[in-house]
Amino acid sequence: MGGQLFVFYVFAALTVGSAALVVTRRNPVHSALCLIVAFLGVAGIYVVLEAEFIAAAQVLVYAGGIMVLFLFVIMLVDLEERGRLGVSRRRIRSKAVAVSLALTGCLVALLAVSFLSAGYPASAAGEDPDTLHMAGGNLSAVAMALFDHYVLPFELASLLLLVAMIGAVVLAKSKI
Repeated sequence: MGGQLFVFYVFAALTVGSAALVVTRRNPVHSALCLIVAFLGVAGIYVVLEAEFIAAAQVLVYAGGIMVLFLFVIMLVDLEERGRLGVSRRRIRSKAVAVSLALTGCLVALLAVSFLSAGYPASAAGEDPDTLHMAGGNLSAVAMALFDHYVLPFELASLLLLVAMIGAVVLAKSKI
């Protein structure tokens, strides 16, 4: 148990550190690469929590597909135009700090309420890990939850990704 906790903390530190680098780097390509490291850190946390299917989906969907789209957008956007907006950096930075502090406060409050009221669940499905393993494992629990209770959000997300892909193709075609 102690080894798992150590590995969890290593992946958590890697994820938080690379996420901080995402927002502090000036070069958008470097930010995108740090975001890939953050996504891989989250996948590592999923592996430690014995959610192998979610970890594989994290790597394939986010670290693979979404980051390719981000890099295409970075390459298509004219970065010289971005510098000519005329908005002061001090005003943007103060707003960013205020929003960050507000979101951090919300996250701390949410975690405090979650851990103090309900305790820590045994598994992602809220069941005993042995019962979950006998019922088909984590993949079965994810599939049942996804296709029983969350069919509409799943389909809406796929439709949204399709629209985003069509928009990216249209933008790329207009640049050529």
